[in-house]
Amino acid sequence: MSAADDGKRRVGRSFHRHAEGYDRFALVQKRVVARLEHLVAAHLQQAPQRVLDIGCGTGAMLAALAGRYPRTALWGLDLAFNMARQSALRFGEQALFVNGDAERLPFRNKSFDLVVSASTFQWVDRIDVVFEECLRVLQGDGLLCVAFFGGRTLWELQECYREAVTNRFGAADSRQGRMQRFRDRDEVRHVLSRLGCDQVVIAQESEMEYHPDVAELLRSIKAIGAATAGRSDAVGGLGWRGLLADMANIYRERFLDSGIIPATYEVIYVVARKRAAD
Repeated sequence: MSAADDGKRRVGRSFHRHAEGYDRFALVQKRVVARLEHLVAAHLQQAPQRVLDIGCGTGAMLAALAGRYPRTALWGLDLAFNMARQSALRFGEQALFVNGDAERLPFRNKSFDLVVSASTFQWVDRIDVVFEECLRVLQGDGLLCVAFFGGRTLWELQECYREAVTNRFGAADSRQGRMQRFRDRDEVRHVLSRLGCDQVVIAQESEMEYHPDVAELLRSIKAIGAATAGRSDAVGGLGWRGLLADMANIYRERFLDSGIIPATYEVIYVVARKRAAD
């Protein structure tokens, strides 16, 4: 099994295990869904006929679109079986859901006139392949509208972690690379420029969460399945508990204000239209 395939299995298992409690903790993700819904409405001239939501999770994005476009045929895909199952239970026969891979979409060419995705693409290994697949299944002049977490996501946590590693083990220690790497806007723009989309809009916004302490922040990340969905070596190992304690102390000293600590999520929004002739 390749490292990429192993990573996908890890992501799928992690979100599969946390599907039932996901909605209680995915507060930033809910705000992203609301923003993405408004972006879709702003860029569509008429109701779409067939919509695909990649990384549909528990169905929040499709529910928002169903409320706005009640006659649209809805499809959802998720790598985590239990996420797709939660969506299916939510919608009944109103939508169809598939347990599948964003890098190998199990749909024919030009199957949809709208493809959306909220808070998913940060987990894919090859974002260029995912965008290619999105365009493949879109009809000519179809709309792609996605949002995912960018490079400044959880920068406070990552900065404090790297400082704790440096203090304990040195700046060159291999643990420095254990945190999840999020893509930046320039990387996304470069990928899309090579694919030849029309009317590409890339924007970034910041969403904030606040927690009483680092332990609660880490619990909230773990509760949605994100804590173990990143690198395979992201947790554990010799001295891990002590390292976490050091990180929490640095975080508290640097960012605690009025009894709470902040956590920043950078959200990258992409709106692109497939060329009508393609």
